[in-house]
Amino acid sequence: MEDMKVAIIGAGIAGLTMGIAFKKANIPFVIYESTEKIKPVGAGIAIANNAMQVYRHLGVSDQLTQRGTRISKVRLTDMNLNILTQSDLIAFEQKYQLVNIAIHRSDLHHVLLEEVGMEHIVLNKRLEDVSLDTEGLYTLCFTDGSTVTHEYVVGADGIRSQVRQKIFGDYPLRDAKQVCWRGVLDIDLSTDYDHIALEGWGRGERFGFVKLEGKQVYWYFLVNEDKYLKNQDLSVLIKDCSPLVKDMIMQTAEADIFLNKIYDLPLIQEWSKDKVCIIGDAAHATTPNLGQGACQAIEDVYIISKLLEKHSLVEAFHKFTSIRREKVSQIVRDSWRMGQVSQFSNPLITSVRNMAFRFAPSFLKDKQISMMFELQEV
Repeated sequence: MEDMKVAIIGAGIAGLTMGIAFKKANIPFVIYESTEKIKPVGAGIAIANNAMQVYRHLGVSDQLTQRGTRISKVRLTDMNLNILTQSDLIAFEQKYQLVNIAIHRSDLHHVLLEEVGMEHIVLNKRLEDVSLDTEGLYTLCFTDGSTVTHEYVVGADGIRSQVRQKIFGDYPLRDAKQVCWRGVLDIDLSTDYDHIALEGWGRGERFGFVKLEGKQVYWYFLVNEDKYLKNQDLSVLIKDCSPLVKDMIMQTAEADIFLNKIYDLPLIQEWSKDKVCIIGDAAHATTPNLGQGACQAIEDVYIISKLLEKHSLVEAFHKFTSIRREKVSQIVRDSWRMGQVSQFSNPLITSVRNMAFRFAPSFLKDKQISMMFELQEV
């Protein structure tokens, strides 16, 4: 019976990872996905060491490592690729016996889907409403007119979560006033950029790139919203980028470039109510400036899975928020601040900023990385 299974809303990274954890714990579940076909929209993604620890716990880290490309350094430059600062991740690789990887989203989804199994996923089910009936079951209503009932619901349906809106109320998103382009292309990039995630800062703009599998390179470019005119040619906006980055962006097929605005979600006090829980972007969407959005969703799953070793599902849901809130809140705050600092546009302020990062002591950078990479105890 469906009502005996946990309903997971959304077959993104958070939902699929939650499915793997339930499968490992022998908890029946079904994932409802709004699209007709699971085809990840986006380009590349970084899976940092904290998330890789979770995937090792769930038994899929080896598959991801094989499909991804190791990241051992994070480099910050100016728009001409002159180095401002660099963080070495090798010590963390040795500590956790795992690497950080960059991977195409489609490859990540492929690994997760194989582990979950399509028999657990129902496609073309866009959630419209969720309500609690008199028997303590949740009725899920979909836009195609169909309904199902479940005792438990996990909302993994992203930053514009219907589960969050219907169960926890309406929380307006916070607009970073930034526009972001992302893309992937095949290009012969110098071995000088092997195993490096690079980001270049300018005045109200920045770019980043990292190698994926084979000749694939994932890049992104952001500008402050006030510098962008709708439908403006990207070639005009990237005029201050290094020639390498300009060539990379201009050689990318238009169909392989994705444009979106940057938002996050102000802090929500509780992520569970009765037998409903929200995870990932549905609970705590963050800006992408620390590369931790998906990683924090994956960590959510880890905490719930560890709680399930000692507690019932409803108890795990209720304990989950108090364990996760402090770390997630810090990452959301730090990521927002980093996004503002990286997009300063005043020439004097950007010069001071670049100088400050050039001479910042390494222990400060390592302290933040340590905080992000260390999993919480349950």
